[in-house]
Amino acid sequence: MAAAERRSATVAGAIASGAPAKGVTATVVAAGGQTTVHPPGQTAGGRAPGDDVRRAASGGGTITVDVDGGVSRLQPVTVGSRTSVVEVFVPDAELQEGTARDWWLLFGIALVLVAGAVIVVDRLARGAVSSARNLVHAALAVGGGDLGVRITPSGPRELAEAGYAFNRMADRLVSSRTNEREMVADLSHRLRTPLTALRLDAEALDPDDTQIIDLSADEVDRRRGIRRIRQAIVTLEGEVNQLINTTRQAVAAQVASAPESGVCDVSEVVRERMTFWSALADDQNRTYRVVGAQMRIPVPVARTELAAALDAILGNVFRYTPQGTAFEVGISRRDGWVAVRVDDAGPGIPDPESAMRRGQSNQGSTGLGLDIARRAAQAAGGSVDLDRAAMGGASVVMLLADAEATPKQVNRFGLVGRLARERGGKPSR
Repeated sequence: MAAAERRSATVAGAIASGAPAKGVTATVVAAGGQTTVHPPGQTAGGRAPGDDVRRAASGGGTITVDVDGGVSRLQPVTVGSRTSVVEVFVPDAELQEGTARDWWLLFGIALVLVAGAVIVVDRLARGAVSSARNLVHAALAVGGGDLGVRITPSGPRELAEAGYAFNRMADRLVSSRTNEREMVADLSHRLRTPLTALRLDAEALDPDDTQIIDLSADEVDRRRGIRRIRQAIVTLEGEVNQLINTTRQAVAAQVASAPESGVCDVSEVVRERMTFWSALADDQNRTYRVVGAQMRIPVPVARTELAAALDAILGNVFRYTPQGTAFEVGISRRDGWVAVRVDDAGPGIPDPESAMRRGQSNQGSTGLGLDIARRAAQAAGGSVDLDRAAMGGASVVMLLADAEATPKQVNRFGLVGRLARERGGKPSR
């Protein structure tokens, strides 16, 4: 159609310039193609119907009409008052030339696009299915008891978020299980306090030897009862130790458990626990002193936790120092901190760093006593420090935040050092 337009324009230019008939004919021949000129008033000689030729002449604009074998382009040319019509015929062969190739090309492009879309969708679906399958396998593994399973979040955003949520859930399960087992171990360790008192009382009883010939029947029965009591205490201590060790071996990871909320009076707790331990101290001829427990001093820690921590420290004093060894329990309050100090005149602790690690003990015990005190102190925002006491033995200091004072940014170990200097000794660090 563009070529027909150029040929029609060439012939129309010759007519408009006033060329003679021979010149127009020559121009038509030179333009090539099937071109026909309809002089004014004539409609025959071309392929277009006469009505369409007249309509083009009277309309003043170019029109295209369908004819047998193709289309005809009719362009009017007006010179003066006379209008001629230039007709250019375009056969169907020229109109459809190359269309089959174009259709095949478009069909090939369509196939490539469809194949590419299928591949892309398959890859996306494969990633989503793989992520979902990994999440299912991990969930089944956790349900089977393997709490160490984690996944790498991948795939669509929703599945990736589900993967992150799964990992957080698994971490919480491990933490909850660990805290539960640590609590069982700590509760079991608390049983050692009354057991220690029972064992020491049993040791203070008469001998249980029944081999003496001149003993009466009542005396033999009494000594056998003493032997059974001592054997039962030993068995019970062994069972408690076994429970603590078994529970600790099942712990997957050590995480800090959530502290019990509450505020208690540290002076009241010290007085109450010393009432319990004083009877045992009197039986073992231990001299003791309580300093600074007259005033009310609140600390942000649960009463049961503080009592357990104090019992753990005092239990170590009675368990690992000889009978008759003196000890002292002191409370001081300064700079937004409360220090609970337990000193003894025993042999001391040769390796303080190892003693502060949970489960470590050089005395054949479970090694949880000082760890219970440390966790109670940390629950109140403080810490536990071991040092050499002025009495010559070990000094265990629990630093607790003062519930009635605004804590200041002070050096905690500096406070421990000042407390040691005030007692007349020099800190070792």
